[in-house]
Amino acid sequence: MASSSIRDIDNDSVRNAGDADVLFRLGMMYVEGRDCERDLVAAHKWFNIAAIRGSGLAARARAELTENMSKLELARALREARTWMTMH
Repeated sequence: MASSSIRDIDNDSVRNAGDADVLFRLGMMYVEGRDCERDLVAAHKWFNIAAIRGSGLAARARAELTENMSKLELARALREARTWMTMH
């Protein structure tokens, strides 16, 4: 689970982010476990949102990541992305 400071970064970064690159970098942070625990579900969520906003890099990273996720993890990531998109 991400620490509260990571959640703050998530919220602060994306609150002002129409920028798909910011969202892609957030996904990379979770894939690499940089300043947080490695979390493939969170990474996929941010890659998915970034891809929807036009990032080709995020779309490729999402496709690659999907190969390493279970169906349950993928369903959770998609649900979380959909929830985030609905709220923002």
